[in-house]
Amino acid sequence: MSHLIRNSVRQAMHRVVRHAPVFALAALLCLPAATQLAFSADKSKGPEISRVIAKEMTAAQKAIQASNWAEAIKDLEAAEQKSPLTTYDKKTIYDFKGYAYIKLNNLKAAEAAYEQAMATGGYTPEETARTNRMLFQLAAGNQQFTKAIEYGKTATESAAATPNDFVIMTQLYYQQKDCKSAGVWADKAVAAFRKANEPPKEVLYQIKLQCASDAGDNAGMAAELYDLIRLTNKTTYWNNLIRIERQDERDDHNTLMIYRVMYDTNSMNADTDYIEMAQLLQDGGLPGEAAAVLDKASSAGLIKDEHKERTNRLLTALRARADTDKKTLSQQDGEAEKNAAGELAVKVGEVHYGFNDYAGAIMLINEGLQKGKVKDLDEAYVYLGRSAAAQKNFADAKKAFAQLKTVPNISPRVLKLWELYSEKVGQPQT
Repeated sequence: MSHLIRNSVRQAMHRVVRHAPVFALAALLCLPAATQLAFSADKSKGPEISRVIAKEMTAAQKAIQASNWAEAIKDLEAAEQKSPLTTYDKKTIYDFKGYAYIKLNNLKAAEAAYEQAMATGGYTPEETARTNRMLFQLAAGNQQFTKAIEYGKTATESAAATPNDFVIMTQLYYQQKDCKSAGVWADKAVAAFRKANEPPKEVLYQIKLQCASDAGDNAGMAAELYDLIRLTNKTTYWNNLIRIERQDERDDHNTLMIYRVMYDTNSMNADTDYIEMAQLLQDGGLPGEAAAVLDKASSAGLIKDEHKERTNRLLTALRARADTDKKTLSQQDGEAEKNAAGELAVKVGEVHYGFNDYAGAIMLINEGLQKGKVKDLDEAYVYLGRSAAAQKNFADAKKAFAQLKTVPNISPRVLKLWELYSEKVGQPQT
């Protein structure tokens, strides 16, 4: 499992690194390269380009306006050779070169040009902040992680900082194998996305998940998987979470409750899980549902060759018991109705669920709950919610699952998983 998580994070991290320069390109749309130059002979109140480079800078500006980037670089290098040059001259030459190199997709040259422009000291405070942020993104895109981190510390303090800037900082620290700092910046990024009313990036939780995995921190892994499920509802995350939560469970009742979450989230993919769930359902007097579980595994081709004989024997026995249950179902209904305690009605309702009679299950379970004296209230509310969900009545499903927190002595692990399922029930899965 750790290996699978590591691969998914690595792929997501590659996408962040690969797309980091895109953020810089978007920021470049407002660069002064598209503005008109002012020369010393002009009656301009702002800084002026020296007359000594007027010819070259005019040619460079025209080349930029015509998207002739290579020609613009040539003209700017010619201007660079002139003398004397003022601070404003140098800053403008390097600034224009950085813009042109970006357009040529020569990001390393662009980074060097902007660093030269910054070194002149000719930028205004606003220009300095903008260029620092650009250098941060360019250095990240050029995989110069240590340098990018230093630029990023300043860039993220700017009012112009975006949530994606915090994502890049998280990624940079992760690349430096500094999980502690990566976690801090991931939390900052999540807060920035929420402040902007945007969903956080999946990779932020993936990084924290990988760090927890590397540290052997199962509790930390589970916490991040809960967040990833809330964000994406992906079956892969459900599978990983449930495997973590199940591995220390020793109580059969709780194990079956956990398997039900795994089954209902379509995250069960191992034949041994289907087989164990079917056996636990059989032990709980629910052969119809147990047979349906194994039928699903068999039809999906999940049963391994070495388990097929055993599975077929179990399935044959379950179908025989299920047939008996189905033939006597009306008799069981009558007995449940006559019984003053609600336990039997709930159990018969669960049998109805196994035969896809969700309306019948809801009616009997509700009757049982009204009578009281129900042994396993957690199962009663779960089957009530599952039946409503199967009818796509997700509002009633959530109401039923919400009752789980009122059940005395319910396993905190089981409760937390079903509360998460209730949050996501009815939502698309990937």
